[in-house]
Amino acid sequence: MRKKRQNVIMGNAKVVRSINRAAILNIIREQQPISRIQIARITGLNKSTVTSIVPELVEEKLVYEAVDRDKNVGRNPISLRLQSGTHFVGGISIEANKTYLVVADIDGSIKAQEIVKTRASDPANFLADCARRLTELRLSENIAAFKSLGICLPGVVDPQNGTVFFSPQLGWENLNLVSEMQSLMPEQEAIVIDNDANASALAELWFAKHDKPLQDFVFLQVENGIGAGIVLEKELVCGGNFASGEFGHLTIYEGGELCACGNYGCWEAYASVGATLKRYQLRSVSREAPDGLQSIVAEARQGDEIAREVLLQTGQYLGLGIANIIKAVDPHVIVLSGGIVEAFDLIYPEMMTTVNRRAFWGRKREIQILPTALAVEPRVLGAATLAIQELFNDFRITR
Repeated sequence: MRKKRQNVIMGNAKVVRSINRAAILNIIREQQPISRIQIARITGLNKSTVTSIVPELVEEKLVYEAVDRDKNVGRNPISLRLQSGTHFVGGISIEANKTYLVVADIDGSIKAQEIVKTRASDPANFLADCARRLTELRLSENIAAFKSLGICLPGVVDPQNGTVFFSPQLGWENLNLVSEMQSLMPEQEAIVIDNDANASALAELWFAKHDKPLQDFVFLQVENGIGAGIVLEKELVCGGNFASGEFGHLTIYEGGELCACGNYGCWEAYASVGATLKRYQLRSVSREAPDGLQSIVAEARQGDEIAREVLLQTGQYLGLGIANIIKAVDPHVIVLSGGIVEAFDLIYPEMMTTVNRRAFWGRKREIQILPTALAVEPRVLGAATLAIQELFNDFRITR
C-alpha cells in the first residue's frame, strides 16, 4: 500500500492546477537545468500550462531562470533551476542515544547542525529542549521561519496522524508527536514524521547521486538492528498499518538466536552490526573487546583471520536476508547504509554469492547491491527530506 495524501479533492480546477504545479516543480528538481519545452514534453502538459505556472514559482523564489551559454547555438536557451538560499526547513533525527537537529535548504544541503543527548524517558522535557535548540539554531542562521519541519525516529510510525505507535528503542507508545511539537512550536504549520528507515530511503531517492537514477529499491539501514525503507516507482511503501519493511524481524532460523524483539532466529540477530560484534567477541575471548565495528574491519584488512571470517559470515547472513527481500519485493537495487558500509568491500563477494545462489531460482536477473551514495548521515538528511518533500508536494488545496 502506498502512502495516500488526504487533501486531494477530485474535480476542482484549483486542485488540478496545484497538482500540475507540484509536478512541474518536481521535474525541475529532478532534471535541472531544464527548459519549459522539455518540462511540457516530459509531463505531457500543454506549453501554455507550463508557461502560466513557471512565473509563480519564480516569483516565490522556488526556481530561477538562467541563460545556458553555448557558442555552438544561435539563440541560447533559458533553463530553470531550483533556487537555494531562500526557503529552509528544520529536521530532527531521534536515535536511541543522540538526536540531530538540523537546518537545511531545499536542495538538501545542511546549513547548521547540533547534536543533543536523547532523553527518551522524559519525552515532554526532551521535546521542549529540541524545539528550543532548533529555534536557536534557525535564528543563528538569520532564518525568519521554517517552511516545514521533519522528524524521524526508529519504530512504527503513523505519518498521516502524526503518531508514534511503538518505538522499542525509545520506549514510546501511542505518542502523538506532531501534536506535542505543534504545542511547542505553534508558529510551525507543517510538521511531518516518519520511521527513520523510510526517511533515509526518501533522502537516497531525492539526493543520492548514483550512476542511474533510483526508482525501485530497498534501503537497508544496518546498525545494531536492521531497518528498511521500500521505494517502488519513486514512492515509499508504508503498508496498511505503516509497518512495511520490517525485514530485520523475518525468521531465518527457527529457534535460533534471541532477538531484541523477543522472538528467536530473526535476521537482525545474525546480520546486524551488533550481531557481528557479538560473534567476534565469542571467538576472541582472550582479546580485548573490539572498539566497534571499525576495529574489526581494521584487523581484517591487516590479515586477522578471525576478524575476516566473522565479516564474511555477516556477508553471508546479509545475503540470505537480501535474497528473501528480492523474492518478496523484486527491486532493481538494494542500498546498504549504516556502520556495515565500512566493511562493504570485504563482505560484498560473500553477500552476492549467497544472493545469486538463493534469490533467482535459476533465472538470472540483474540486481545491484550498493552502499549509500549520501555524504550526510542518511537519517539526518532523511528528517530534512521529509520536510522538503512537504514543500514540493504542497497542493495548496482550498475547500
